[in-house]
Amino acid sequence: MAEEQSEARRIGEVIRQARVLQRRSQKDVAAALGYHQSKVSRLESGRGTEDVRTLREVAQVLDIPPHRLGLAAASDTGPAPEPGAEDMHRRTFLAASVAALAAPSPPSSSSTTAHHDLIRVLLPGTSPVATGQALGIDELRDRLRAVRRMFYVCDYAELEQTLPGLIADLRQAAGGGSSGSAEASGLLATAYQTSVSLLLKRADQGNAWLAAGRAMAEAERSGDPVVLAASVRVHAHVLVRDKHTTQAVNMVRHTADQLTGSYDQRSPRYLAAVGLLLLRGATAASRNGDRDTTQDFLTEAKEVARYVAFDQPDAWANFSPTNVALHEVSAAVSFGDAGIALQTARPLMRRHIPVPERRAALWVETARAYSQQGRLADGYQALRIAESCAAQDVRRPAVRELVADMAARDRRRALPELHHFSRQLGVPA
Repeated sequence: MAEEQSEARRIGEVIRQARVLQRRSQKDVAAALGYHQSKVSRLESGRGTEDVRTLREVAQVLDIPPHRLGLAAASDTGPAPEPGAEDMHRRTFLAASVAALAAPSPPSSSSTTAHHDLIRVLLPGTSPVATGQALGIDELRDRLRAVRRMFYVCDYAELEQTLPGLIADLRQAAGGGSSGSAEASGLLATAYQTSVSLLLKRADQGNAWLAAGRAMAEAERSGDPVVLAASVRVHAHVLVRDKHTTQAVNMVRHTADQLTGSYDQRSPRYLAAVGLLLLRGATAASRNGDRDTTQDFLTEAKEVARYVAFDQPDAWANFSPTNVALHEVSAAVSFGDAGIALQTARPLMRRHIPVPERRAALWVETARAYSQQGRLADGYQALRIAESCAAQDVRRPAVRELVADMAARDRRRALPELHHFSRQLGVPA
């Protein structure tokens, strides 16, 4: 314990010295991180330094070599970032589109083609060529449902291959001027929302911005408040990833204020959309270090969950009392409250969670909490359970980064299995 406290103080001092050398105030650094000033103060005093996600963000903002904060080198965690990725969030959607054409290729030729096709179908301009499949609204709805299921079962490779053709067909249906074009716009918005979620899983924020803009435009065209709420949710997700947490909270709060209330009179689909939006607000607020707002969002989400009992891998299945509890775990991890996170997670470990993406999320957050406590062996076991739930999800950049950082912290190599797992994921520490 004394060794851990000493290491925490050392990391805090490294952060403070880097800030002072750059002649930056705590307020300035907090603004760049999207946090409250109090969080930077806590970090410099050695509190909250267990959260590797926060440390990586601090290292980037203050230009601190990762190893000085006890982290794996950034190059170990995945492919090199796109040129100009640091300021991608400041560009317009059109500029992001142009950058997409020069994006580095994934290693596999099939995944290269699929990713390229997905980006092309998101670009503005001439409508892509449709697949020639039936464009009846019922058929399109069934195909969209199948695509959403791919996301929830974490079949990201198949999803990336399927989305471009579906989006092309939906764009043709939505632009046909028929009586069902408004509904087709709603389906198209949902396909774009799914693209945002997939691109964020791939850590491709630049193109996620492009897809989010598309989703919002189609949602407004559809006139469906449920679809609009879902588009706001994924837009807020991109904002959080780019550290615009305050803007994300404001966007969610503004939209939720127009949709909340009278839950006993709402359809399950409506309630699920509102509930998921509130959970996104909770995530944004917790990343912003705002405990009160986080609790407000979670409390309202619990109220919505009283009227919803979805718990299956389907289009709106990610909202349920189970998912509210999962977000409580995630929020506790964001605040550095590892003990509370594990206490909240334990009942969920015994609960049947049929959605693989949500099962994996539980165990990944559990691994983060164990890592915060320095319990690397328990964290490793949690990650292996997550892998058994959804192998592709564990291979996304955010989880690979967590594994690399855990391995880097095991300086005495007391856990050879953790280092072997890290090498399996292609991120040796």
